Amino acid sequence: MRVVLDTEFGRGERFAAARAQGGRLHYIALAAALPPAAAVDDAQLRDAWPLNVPGFHRVILNDEVTLDLLVGAVDAVLPQIAARVNAFHLSPDIAPAWARTLAKLAVQGATLHARAADEALVWALTAAGFVCRIADDACAAPDIAAVYRSRKPQPAAQDVPVRRAVIIGAGLAGSSAAQRLCARGWQVTLIERHAQPAQEASGNLAGIFMPLLSKDDNIPTRLSRAAYLFALREWRRMGGVGTAFLGADCGVLQLARDERHAKVQQDALTQWNYPPQYARWADAREASALIGAPTPHGGWLFAQGGWARPSSLCEAMLASCGERLQRVFHTEALDLLRVDDQWQVRGADDALIAQAPTVILASGAGAGQIAQAAELPLARLRGQVTHLQVEAAAVPPLLPLLPPILPLVVCREAYVTPPSDGVVCAGATYDNDDDPALRASSQQENLARLAEIIPGDAVAALAHTAPLAGRVGFRVAAPDRLPLAGALPDYANAGRLECLSDVPRHPGLHCLLGYASRGLIWAPLMAELLVCQLENTPPPLENTLIDALDPGRFLLKQRRRAQ
Repeated sequence: MRVVLDTEFGRGERFAAARAQGGRLHYIALAAALPPAAAVDDAQLRDAWPLNVPGFHRVILNDEVTLDLLVGAVDAVLPQIAARVNAFHLSPDIAPAWARTLAKLAVQGATLHARAADEALVWALTAAGFVCRIADDACAAPDIAAVYRSRKPQPAAQDVPVRRAVIIGAGLAGSSAAQRLCARGWQVTLIERHAQPAQEASGNLAGIFMPLLSKDDNIPTRLSRAAYLFALREWRRMGGVGTAFLGADCGVLQLARDERHAKVQQDALTQWNYPPQYARWADAREASALIGAPTPHGGWLFAQGGWARPSSLCEAMLASCGERLQRVFHTEALDLLRVDDQWQVRGADDALIAQAPTVILASGAGAGQIAQAAELPLARLRGQVTHLQVEAAAVPPLLPLLPPILPLVVCREAYVTPPSDGVVCAGATYDNDDDPALRASSQQENLARLAEIIPGDAVAALAHTAPLAGRVGFRVAAPDRLPLAGALPDYANAGRLECLSDVPRHPGLHCLLGYASRGLIWAPLMAELLVCQLENTPPPLENTLIDALDPGRFLLKQRRRAQ
């Protein structure tokens, strides 16, 4: 695979030329801001062009060509790249101070072209290990061509992995991982204790997809933005929400709780000046018109957000895997044993279910019963969703004054979806108990929050008239409410730890866990990140965000406190 780093993407001319060479290509391009899609020459790329918001944007055009668009200032973006680069294209504004960073990214023999380079850059590149020559001496500020020839020992080339993996769990996390691995040519065995995928936390009739916003653009905000936009692009590649799987990109309106919260919401939008397709303010008048009921404060409108049925999405992802996927359903994985560089997955009566060099734990609440994952600090949170029939045939109609066709998802302290198959989903609770049964108190909590979203006597009366209906699921959440994506830490063999690279790992054992209530948007990007880690290819996120997702972060914090 060729990896190219370009600090001046322009209209994508160099990207098109590199793509025309054929073969597997990973192109990394930096930009202070993204131009509009109309300015891009490549028609396929125009259709997948990201919104102009900060951060890393991974665009997978096909199984051979990946484009990473990194939006932000060079001094913020360049240090966050983790890649082994074969070719560099530098714009005239690259400062000499970045020569050492470029050398750290370069493989031995990497080529570099610097347009209109000044003498200071040439000296810096030479000092960093590049052998430079003038490519066009007719220019006052000549172009420079260079080749990286380091005299220092280079990092050893990573072994090409044996492309066989076992995934435990067929919810959103496991199904997304299976899809990405199979697309990369892996043979995957998917183990699921139920007869169908998405029967646990991913089994709700509707999940909501929307990003987080904050004025300080903190780590959860940046992660959710990258994950949300990547999910939207990947779903469009599949055929689109509502076509490839059940759901609708109908928009999400997140109402302010009160006047003070409305000010906080507006300040966040003002601070970051997001494109309106990503997030904009809907004032009280517009918000009231959207939901057909009075609301005093307005809220954030995410025009590309919406809802999806996770089980339908999981089925679509697994169907795309083709013959590379082997399903082993109605079978529970109970133990893992490392034997001769492979993991054996064993079930009841110590029966061997499957074996492979790589195992991925994606079983949500069930992961804790696997000994190697037992010390991960994951909480199991009960969530009850209320189902309300709104079909005209309902006797009596249960929501007589609720807008008969809610045009979008509405949320505040809870959420309510538009009807699907005559059912509105409202919820969900966050309970710290293990009761799997529907209970009236949780339903009353959901309906009380629904009455705050859509006021009116009829909705308020539902607490007394609606029959007990819905679903209970158990989400798994980490203490920091961020997912765990990466190699599983080996708690038993951990000594003194200073940084994440010191954390010992179980070889070949990885996890995709802790998605809480955001599995729809976490799943595609976390799967892509893990596959990149397995194949030693450039990751789809900044280094800082990758560290924030590392499953070893809790062990590191634990040992730092004890040292």
